[in-house]
Amino acid sequence: MIKVYGVPGWGSVISELMLTLANISYQFINMDGFDQPGPQRDLLQKLNPLCQVPTLEMEDGTIMTESAAIALMILDRCPQFAPPVGSPERLHFQRLLIWFVANVYPTFTYADYPERWVPDAPDQLKQNCIEYRKSLYLWLDNQLQATPYALGSAFTLIDVYLVVMRTWGPRHEWFSAHTPKITAIADKVCQRAELHKVLKANEII
Repeated sequence: MIKVYGVPGWGSVISELMLTLANISYQFINMDGFDQPGPQRDLLQKLNPLCQVPTLEMEDGTIMTESAAIALMILDRCPQFAPPVGSPERLHFQRLLIWFVANVYPTFTYADYPERWVPDAPDQLKQNCIEYRKSLYLWLDNQLQATPYALGSAFTLIDVYLVVMRTWGPRHEWFSAHTPKITAIADKVCQRAELHKVLKANEII
């Protein structure tokens, strides 16, 4: 069975949801506190020197990290959660999948721990990152169909990212006011019965 090392509500919930959709059994190991010195950090660092969640230990002991890579691994097993190969929608899916981790994720890397990067002006770095993140979400909203999902009628792994990221800063109220498509898609994903257990455990619904 796959072991998912994560923290409730953090990026590991994306992997939990994707594994649940694919009906792949996993064990969740709560690593709350890993970002501070202690046994949780020591354990995680042995598995992943970058000490990040999610870190997955596969059935054969192989370590898997990076949410986009985990998404591709799941698509190898369950290709129905992405548009067909060769279609224009497939290209859009691939673009957005990498766009999330290349553009949105770094804003959390720097804003969550600004004192690590700019000890003399952490508040300014944090605010700048948050404002930039908002601009990214405004761009993203214009790229989505919301009919009813991100790429149209078919549910894909992109929709999983949206339902989770809406719970992070700048949070629900901002998304409701500024990104109607992201809001509608996230609401639709929350209605999927097969995801309710994971969504509730991570306080997304």
